[in-house]
Amino acid sequence: MPITLENRSTLCAFAAAACGVAVAGAGGLALWGRQAPQDAPPRPAMLLAPMIGVIEPCILARGETGSGDAASLTQSCTGAQGSAGALVESTLSMLQPRGSPPGPYDLGYTLPIPLLQLFRADTQAGANGWSIDPERVARLARTVRDADRPVILYLFSTHFAADAPIEAALAQDPDNIGHTRDGPLPQDTYYGAKIYNWSFASVGNTLTQRRVQAASAVLEEVCKLAPKDIAKIRGVTLLGELHHLFPNFQSGMGFATPYRVTDYSATSQAGFRVFLQKEFGTIAQLNRVIGAQFESFAQVQPPARDIRTEPLAHFTQHIDSFAHGTLPVAGWAFVERAPGAPPAWVHVYRDGVFAGKTRVDMGRQDVLEARPEFGFANTGWRLDLDFRQIPAGLHNVDVYLERKPGVLTHLGTRHIAIMGRQQRTAQPAPQRPLPASLPMDASVQAYVDHPAEQSSYYFNPLVPLWHQFRARQVVDYLRYFAQAVRPACLERTPRYTHQIIPFSNPGWDENKFAIQASLRPLPGLRLGVSLYDEPTYGHAFSDWYAQSAHTRYGVTEFHPLKPMDTPSVAAMLRKHALQGADFLSFFAEPQWQGQRVARGHNMFSFDPGNPRFGSDVLYESVRQVLAAPTAALRETLPPGPGAVPARP
Repeated sequence: MPITLENRSTLCAFAAAACGVAVAGAGGLALWGRQAPQDAPPRPAMLLAPMIGVIEPCILARGETGSGDAASLTQSCTGAQGSAGALVESTLSMLQPRGSPPGPYDLGYTLPIPLLQLFRADTQAGANGWSIDPERVARLARTVRDADRPVILYLFSTHFAADAPIEAALAQDPDNIGHTRDGPLPQDTYYGAKIYNWSFASVGNTLTQRRVQAASAVLEEVCKLAPKDIAKIRGVTLLGELHHLFPNFQSGMGFATPYRVTDYSATSQAGFRVFLQKEFGTIAQLNRVIGAQFESFAQVQPPARDIRTEPLAHFTQHIDSFAHGTLPVAGWAFVERAPGAPPAWVHVYRDGVFAGKTRVDMGRQDVLEARPEFGFANTGWRLDLDFRQIPAGLHNVDVYLERKPGVLTHLGTRHIAIMGRQQRTAQPAPQRPLPASLPMDASVQAYVDHPAEQSSYYFNPLVPLWHQFRARQVVDYLRYFAQAVRPACLERTPRYTHQIIPFSNPGWDENKFAIQASLRPLPGLRLGVSLYDEPTYGHAFSDWYAQSAHTRYGVTEFHPLKPMDTPSVAAMLRKHALQGADFLSFFAEPQWQGQRVARGHNMFSFDPGNPRFGSDVLYESVRQVLAAPTAALRETLPPGPGAVPARP
């Protein structure tokens, strides 16, 4: 039966407060890598920097003492010199006790800094009505001082609510909210968590001003610390996952209709016209490229209507998940294979002509949830079919599973229509003979999710330009924020983005997010990525990264979504270290005097008391890796930027 991607549990943990590889050697912990050149300057080992949930129980604490352990924690967090430093140390000591021999990686932490939680209502602040809470800011800075560990500062303000009082006030201003074609997006939820659909179409809104104000206040306080404490800061990550938004965030990431994306605010639409004028120079040149008849750039509007259900004044108004020119051929297939055996392949034919092949190894947690007997989630596959040059007409898309070299099993046929602007009746395209294949039988369990049977596709050349502009908005906002919060004391400290990689999820329409440009090298910023499922241990991220121009990166959120033993985790961590990862951050629950602190626990936390997604097993595996007598790994890691293993 079909398991629809649009209704799946996406299982990507967004920051809100925010097959193991075989390993050679004794115990599976043997090390490999290139010997650092003798004259190369050493660099720190990759930092394991769990994001510890210290904000609610400590930074926001009001000083009520309670009794027992709760009282001692409150006393540590509050008071004239209160901080989360002791809570950080207590938590990390459970993974690696102080005084332990050096392990293969440095152990530190990520300090989440909820920018909008740093404001308090203030009747003395004039018309603004809000001021920075100096005590909360001071506790954050003192945490860096008091925790004797390397730290990543995470300055976050995402669409996920931080339960800050100022959020409701900011949400009253339409300039702070992302707009679809239907107007400002209303408040949304994601598995019960509130979402504010903040806008980044302009840097002149009050939301941006508050973000900059809070970040500047924290960094100004941090810069008052002693040099030895400032030196603990290995990096600063900015804002959290910044991307365009859409209605029904919990399940609207796929290809279902109606198609609604941001940003259609008046500011954004005017910016799009300026963008087109810079790109094409004259309206005549734009008309030639997109096949339009505009008399001026002032007449151009972003595409916003679906030709199938709405009247269009002109064809360039059409948009859907495919109007940029590609359509996904995607689904899932379960094939039993021996341990270590390579994955199966899916072959795609159009009208009897081979169109390409793709591996069956993408994460499909929805399939595993529906069919737990499969035992693993990597049953997904996807191939994007470019239809821009395919003649208008009725076409056949045939999908085959290759379990053994040259042996194909037919999974299904989809009949689709490639349509022209005039919407003339599509005629059947010529067909070539299909390859020999076996019929699908009980030994194969599979389904083709996309394309839908009898679906139609229209290419509008204005749509890729609209997506290009939207992607530039993401980059422009990141650059602005990075420049606005750059204190002198951290001038040489690396700063990172904190982005998702939607192309690794076969069920997501990556153009809805429009973050492709922000994954490219940006001056003054290093790549920061959130990795979940197969990209953590498999090839999806590594293959993409090998073809990118990046030489360093940080993993800002991390979870394999399955239990992994110690050798497998060791291999996974080593792979990231050798690829160029500076740090790797996973969620962790705060521990005080050996006990979990009572709070709203994150279901993705690596924690001995959290069995979801194998998180308890992963916690123990990380602990074992840190305890392994493998300090020699420091000599085998690449020595610095650019010194990563050769790329294909």
